[in-house]
Amino acid sequence: MTDSTFKRFVEVGRVVLLKSGPSAGKIAVIAEIIDHNRAIIDGPTTGVPRQSFPYRHLTLTPIALTKLPRGAGSGVIRKQVEKEGIVAKWESSTWAKKRAAMEKRRSLNDFERFSVMVVKKQRRDVVRKTLAKAA
Repeated sequence: MTDSTFKRFVEVGRVVLLKSGPSAGKIAVIAEIIDHNRAIIDGPTTGVPRQSFPYRHLTLTPIALTKLPRGAGSGVIRKQVEKEGIVAKWESSTWAKKRAAMEKRRSLNDFERFSVMVVKKQRRDVVRKTLAKAA
């Protein structure tokens, strides 16, 4: 039998990124699977309340809790998340870093955008001069 190309499955303990709602952009954990459209999610360390959430508003991450029982309460999930360092794993991932950089860039005001442009021009000039010297 060949290996599946899919690596992220909807499973109890899977860490998900919320795409919509008041907690959009935060991570949570699938605590229980309701049916083929919804799951109960809980994010006790990220401020996401325990709730039913449709899969179409979730993004599955490659991170998953190990050995989380089905229907686990917030306390059990909190202990497991802190024990495995899930929030730290997420924040150190490339995906989270890109999201943070994009959010930072979106929040810049006009002068800060101008400053970024000036710094990029200075860096470009230095690189160009060193390459001209080397050639």
